[in-house]
Amino acid sequence: MRYGVAILSAGFTGLLSFSLLAVAIGSDFWYIINVNNHTGPDDLSSHSGLRKTLPTLGVCMCTPFISNSEAHRLFPGLHKVVVIMLPLSLVLLVFGWIFGFVSSLVRIPRMLVGSASYILFCSLFTLTGLLVYIQYCNQAMEDFKQVVSLENLTTVDVSFGWSFAIAWLSYSLEVTSSLLLMLAARITQMKHCYDSGMAML
Repeated sequence: MRYGVAILSAGFTGLLSFSLLAVAIGSDFWYIINVNNHTGPDDLSSHSGLRKTLPTLGVCMCTPFISNSEAHRLFPGLHKVVVIMLPLSLVLLVFGWIFGFVSSLVRIPRMLVGSASYILFCSLFTLTGLLVYIQYCNQAMEDFKQVVSLENLTTVDVSFGWSFAIAWLSYSLEVTSSLLLMLAARITQMKHCYDSGMAML
């Protein structure tokens, strides 16, 4: 692969990962709750984003959701971790994109490797936020199962939505962008070695 192709690909994937993560954070389809076989006048189905805490599943079933469990008391803390880590990753990606752009212009292998390492570091924030969100939702569901009858539980379908999916896609593109910058650094290093060898001849 040529240097220009690697750099353009890294820039495109980096910009796309930033855009997808921004859309994911701003959208409200991270967690979807569908209530089936409900005969009342109100639609009890709902969906949730990062800007608000997870909808209380018990409210959807018109049942009390009062829990004094230690896990339930940790819910606000888990939510705070998610809403801090993902936007922070988004901000850090901006600086990573700028650093990568400058590195691509000067074509210094160490700077390219530094840019790649920085973007990979940013991806860890995204990954951490996503993993904590999974734990947050799973714990909410486990707590919900303890206070709702099995009959009512069968009428509720919960799933992760498209916002959650594109956040994972953003993480994958962050890693891809980092690897492409590593490849560009390797190409540049090999070219320098080749040029030095030719100069000695």
